[in-house]
Amino acid sequence: MDLDSLRRALDAEDGAAPPPIDPALIAGSAAYLASDAAAASIAADTYWPKWDGPWWHMLLLFELGAAARIPDRAVEAMVAGLGALPLTIFPIDPADSPPGTDPHRDSSCHCAVGTMWQVLAACGVDVPRAVPWMATWPARYQLADGGANCDADAYRCGEAASSMVATVAIFEALLGGPPSAVEDRAAQCLLDRRLLDGSPTRHNADERIAAEAWPRLTFPRFYFYDVLRGLSALVRWAERRGRAVPLAAIGPAIDVIRAQCPDGVARIGRHGHAGRTTLARRADGWHRGDATTFPLLDASGAVGAPSAALTQQWRATRDALRRLIERGQLSA
Repeated sequence: MDLDSLRRALDAEDGAAPPPIDPALIAGSAAYLASDAAAASIAADTYWPKWDGPWWHMLLLFELGAAARIPDRAVEAMVAGLGALPLTIFPIDPADSPPGTDPHRDSSCHCAVGTMWQVLAACGVDVPRAVPWMATWPARYQLADGGANCDADAYRCGEAASSMVATVAIFEALLGGPPSAVEDRAAQCLLDRRLLDGSPTRHNADERIAAEAWPRLTFPRFYFYDVLRGLSALVRWAERRGRAVPLAAIGPAIDVIRAQCPDGVARIGRHGHAGRTTLARRADGWHRGDATTFPLLDASGAVGAPSAALTQQWRATRDALRRLIERGQLSA
């Protein structure tokens, strides 16, 4: 693809935008987040259970552009819960998790940090001030290739074995703050992967299989990856920071998305969250079992359905690409 071809593709006529989500479903999640039940759930654990705990309601409202509907009570409880985590590091070595701590529940991971950072920021929280341990997290755990990985073994394997799901969440969070070398290195990681390629390493070889699904768009993302999520973040970085982007690095991704959205309407191609289990609290403690969903998640994530949120993101990304072309920031 050359720049002239890209211009013509970006100017293609769009179909009608999909209808927005039923406001009553948004109101239902907002009401739950204001409830005593949600407060008790956050007090017990900020993150678990998937996919119907407060964390996931908050994240979905944010992804739908409805962060303003998240009640202050839930925001304040989440900030307090994150501040009270027993471990405010990413446990890499066994010694990082002292006796009596649970590495799954008592600490966070890069996907979680990156996603909730964005939610809280959209709710008006100064995240580095409110949750200080998050402020140093991106630089502390950035791998040599610019990415991150929620698999602790990746930090001991002798390779720069980052994962896209961890990298993109941290990268998006950084975009809301001042420019940084950490952010630029994360952007380069996405460019080096062409937004499409799994890790070339031995340690993270399984990601090359996972990457086969990335062209199929998913919603909600939560912490999952697809090619539109990566492209959207990268063009926002280029615009906000005045950076140039080589067309060769993003052209294949643009072609993939156009094939998914021939009329400019983005349809959901898969459930990133399907078939996964969760930790859930019972009378005798925390146990792993099947995850459950909630009405807003079911309505906004139907496979095969046109997605208003994804369509809006694709159209905003196309507008940004046009501006990059006009400013000479896309290099052939």
